[in-house]
Amino acid sequence: VVTVEDDEIFKCPFVFMSDVGTVGFDPEEIERLRTYLLKGGFLYVDDFWGDRAWQHWEQTMREVLPDHFIQDVPSDHLLLNGLYQVRNVPQVPSIQYWYRTGRQATSERGFESAEVHFRAIFDEEGRAMVVMTHNTDIADGWEREGEDEAFFFRFSPESYALGINIVLYALTH
Repeated sequence: VVTVEDDEIFKCPFVFMSDVGTVGFDPEEIERLRTYLLKGGFLYVDDFWGDRAWQHWEQTMREVLPDHFIQDVPSDHLLLNGLYQVRNVPQVPSIQYWYRTGRQATSERGFESAEVHFRAIFDEEGRAMVVMTHNTDIADGWEREGEDEAFFFRFSPESYALGINIVLYALTH
């Protein structure tokens, strides 16, 4: 585990954050995260759901990278067409939510989170600095291999494919 305040962050080519819908950074943390990203660091953000969480995170990123903007990742981008071709970013619920809904529903916030968003912030050279999967929990597709075979086969293949593409991209760009 590394924090924005920790100098070790500058040795990490890849940082993962989950459930960022309420995260807050103080001015020093904002500056350190900005420096990390502009010096070549990569941040992947996953598992935040609904409009309120999105708006909060979007505002946070405006503070961190005020000269850059969030955009949808184009379908022809290497993040979706690296080692694996990912045609659709899957909506992966928490396994607990999936159980509570009779192994049917994937949108944890109902209509408010019905659409998955795959977005990024790019630098001036086109390198993705921040990649975001909103209204999905891609990492849950990596975590449940031995827990529930049905969950694993429904969500994990696409989750692993996207995750591998993201990691390979981050480590090579």
